[in-house]
Amino acid sequence: MNPEQVAQLIRAGLPGAAVEVRSDDNTHFTARVVAPQFTALRRIARHQLVYSTLGELVGREIHALSIEALAPEET
Repeated sequence: MNPEQVAQLIRAGLPGAAVEVRSDDNTHFTARVVAPQFTALRRIARHQLVYSTLGELVGREIHALSIEALAPEET
């Protein structure tokens, strides 16, 4: 997996999200996701939404994922 592939999966699962993904080794990723779906959700629920877009890739092709999840009004 490369960062753009991860970003595309997140965008597909969270329509309207602004997504930036970075990685130095294509197994450890950092994602910044700004999505209207995050409004009024706690941090853990936001992270669960992001993880749900990636499914079984987390723990396999995606060894680690650091997430910054923000609602649009928080940027």
